[in-house]
Amino acid sequence: MISDTSDIPTGHATEARPTRAFVLHPDFRNQRTRRLPEHALAEAEALAVALPGLTIMGAEVVPVPKVAPGALFGSGKIEELGQRLKADEVELVLVDGPVTPVQQRNLEKAWGVKLLDRTGLILEIFADRAQTREGVLQVELAALSYQRTRLVRAWTHLERQRGGLGFVGGPGETQIEADRRAIDEQMIRIRRQLEKVVRTRELHRAARRKVPFPIVALVGYTNAGKSSLFNRLTGAEVMAKDMLFATLDPTLRAVELPTGLSVILSDTVGFISDLPTQLVAAFRATLEEVLEADLILHVRDIAHPESAEQAADVNDILQSLGVDPSVPMFEVWNKLDLLSGSARETVVARGEQSGAVFPLSAVTGEGTDALIAAITQALDEERQTETLTLDLGAGRKRAWLHEHGVVEHEAADDDALTMTVRWTARQKAQWERI
Repeated sequence: MISDTSDIPTGHATEARPTRAFVLHPDFRNQRTRRLPEHALAEAEALAVALPGLTIMGAEVVPVPKVAPGALFGSGKIEELGQRLKADEVELVLVDGPVTPVQQRNLEKAWGVKLLDRTGLILEIFADRAQTREGVLQVELAALSYQRTRLVRAWTHLERQRGGLGFVGGPGETQIEADRRAIDEQMIRIRRQLEKVVRTRELHRAARRKVPFPIVALVGYTNAGKSSLFNRLTGAEVMAKDMLFATLDPTLRAVELPTGLSVILSDTVGFISDLPTQLVAAFRATLEEVLEADLILHVRDIAHPESAEQAADVNDILQSLGVDPSVPMFEVWNKLDLLSGSARETVVARGEQSGAVFPLSAVTGEGTDALIAAITQALDEERQTETLTLDLGAGRKRAWLHEHGVVEHEAADDDALTMTVRWTARQKAQWERI
């Protein structure tokens, strides 16, 4: 058991009364970012609203000309904010940015509140939303990784040494070392459980390869409308709300295109700027469907004032995940129903001029026919039949052909394999790179 975690804040309130929270966005003047402070604050408020049990008492952008190492803000600003927090009887402060353990401890002490930084808040939301066994384990692993870095927050008892008999941690082991070791042991246990889940998922993926349906992956910034589009295209009822991180666990559905070709549509967790590193690592497995996708649909909230900045963040994350740049990608400009006048005309004109941009509304269905037609054209490629002669030692090349279901006939003699395959030009190019 981890000692003395009572001072670790939580966003969950009791059933009787919600927690009174206040949102702060530090505007670091010496750090250039993609988005304006007021838009970043609005996103931080939306994150806070996404966590149940909170009443948002206010939100403010706090200029930070110079970071105070011990408390983030200057003493005058801390006193000013403290008076406001006291007047509003605030119990939880959400800081939309990184806060070191020392800064967190000092601010909590100065204001008499609990405090969560951006990473802590997103972890709380993920912990509240994860439904599948894998999702729950991934959140637990990310939370432990985050907590491990913040053990210095604990008070003076962590600096005391405790005696021992030599076989339990050794004599003179400090409490902070014991807590860190307990976390490490728990992380090892979770990783082992995750490995089992991943192996099971890989078996399912291998089974799908034998009946090789192309994979179409929906990606995009959180709340861009991926789940609404997923529901529109599949007729499913995946939870779709006007809320950040409404979807955490990946959902797969088979969709039949007008030509009769079946594809697998994959809805994924939404991306966000400054995604905590713990979650990037933890949810990498969840995003494996994107890495195997034959077509990626990048869903954008085209009505959002910072749609371009959000798209840049998504592309950065896709690149960090190692998505193959040769995989075709369509930009789906969603929420067309929220635009009017010249703004709408401009977006529609861009879609007409580009073969890879599709303005639509997942809510009304406007524009979805054009997207479906483009998906069909991209995936229902012309196939040709060829005869291949392989050396008996070309096991990897032979296995690839069977995994992708393109083999129509196979015969072997003493020297070689003769295989008749029916495949697309893209599949042939992939096979030749093995």
